[in-house]
Amino acid sequence: MALKREYGNEQPYIPAGIFKIRLPFIHYKWEISECLQAILMCATCLGAIPVLESVLGIPYDIAWSMVIINGLLYCVHALIGDPVVPGWITPAIPLVSAFLTTAATSPGADRNQFLIALQLVVGLAFLLMGITGLAKKIIDFIPSAIKAGILLGAGFSAVMGEFNPAGRFNLYPITIAIGTVVSYFLLFSDRFKKMKQTNKLAKAIGNFGMLPAVILAVIIGPLTGELPVPKFELGTIVKIPDFAGIINTLSPFGPTGFPGIDKFIKVIPTAFMVYIIAFGDFVSSDVLIKEADNVRQDEKIDFNVNRSNLASAIRNIIQSFIAPYVPLCGPLWAAVTASVAERYKQGRESMDSIFSGVGTFRWMTFLSVTLYPVASFVRPILPAALSLTLIVQGYVCGRIAMDEVKSPVDKGVCVVMAAILALKGAAWGLGAGIILYIVCSGSKDKSVAPVEEK
Repeated sequence: MALKREYGNEQPYIPAGIFKIRLPFIHYKWEISECLQAILMCATCLGAIPVLESVLGIPYDIAWSMVIINGLLYCVHALIGDPVVPGWITPAIPLVSAFLTTAATSPGADRNQFLIALQLVVGLAFLLMGITGLAKKIIDFIPSAIKAGILLGAGFSAVMGEFNPAGRFNLYPITIAIGTVVSYFLLFSDRFKKMKQTNKLAKAIGNFGMLPAVILAVIIGPLTGELPVPKFELGTIVKIPDFAGIINTLSPFGPTGFPGIDKFIKVIPTAFMVYIIAFGDFVSSDVLIKEADNVRQDEKIDFNVNRSNLASAIRNIIQSFIAPYVPLCGPLWAAVTASVAERYKQGRESMDSIFSGVGTFRWMTFLSVTLYPVASFVRPILPAALSLTLIVQGYVCGRIAMDEVKSPVDKGVCVVMAAILALKGAAWGLGAGIILYIVCSGSKDKSVAPVEEK
């Protein structure tokens, strides 16, 4: 039985400096709702497989092994006290893919070395920010208009990527359209929130977050002919990662070798832009957790952006040496963290601790991606599941961004900066946002009250 928390205190933990160690079943309860969600939501985690196959030119089995390693490292966050569901640096995937395919025209050792160098530099950036404490200082220092612009730009990028001519929506329009409407209704609808208060069935469905939408994708995809019919393959039940294959194919300890200093220099601009994008996730994490903390007075939630940076650093540095990962390792899966936070807000009878939700979800996604029956069943819906989570992420980023800005000037700066970021990239967006803020506002969080109409 998990250790009991006294009202208003933090969830029990083992102190370890900045880290607060929490183990499932000992320091927090196992949540059935998040456990069941994770079994099918692992389809999004497995959605990295086609990205890895196309960019790195590796076989499915090696890519799946890399997803399993990545899944285990997700658990680092809840383990050391970071109260979020971590994910990829999702909006950066197109940027990273374009960089790798341009830097090395064909898959192989050269392209792998660029990825190793990029992920290691990104990991060291997280490490520097976490150790020095600069991350929290930067978040506190940056004006709301710039924070909101980063968030809204990430939201624009996520949604635009799905609906552009080469996006997944054009391949699976019916599945994604229906899945999106259901996801939005279950997660964000005021009407559905009222229904949950009076209807037991609605409350039970709402406890599963995006899971009903993913189940619909499993049904609708094959019915419309957009996706194949899922099949169960028992295999050997549990997939053991092919470490030898990964080392011989990708790891710097194998034939690929370590990148030279020239590659490290070439990846710096891309690594800088990736961190700018990831920075938006820290802002989102801070806002989502504060909202939940304000609602639930029975638990004190300690979200520390420096700790979150260190967790992301650990994952990126380890993967750069073992299994370099095109989606990289980011601090937040916004769609699922928002889903967990919404259920958490319903009270202690729904979710004992925020760590019960985020910890259960991430441990269960790791276990699920190792299972042959689960991986074989969700394999056909991987593209649709990835698309749904990106479209939901766009909503979450946009909502949080709008809450950040109050004055008319800040709203204008936010929107223009976000549009430039989505269309021209992170560096252009950040530069434009800083210039516009200096020109139009001139001081941090200076609010200009709207003119009252008479």
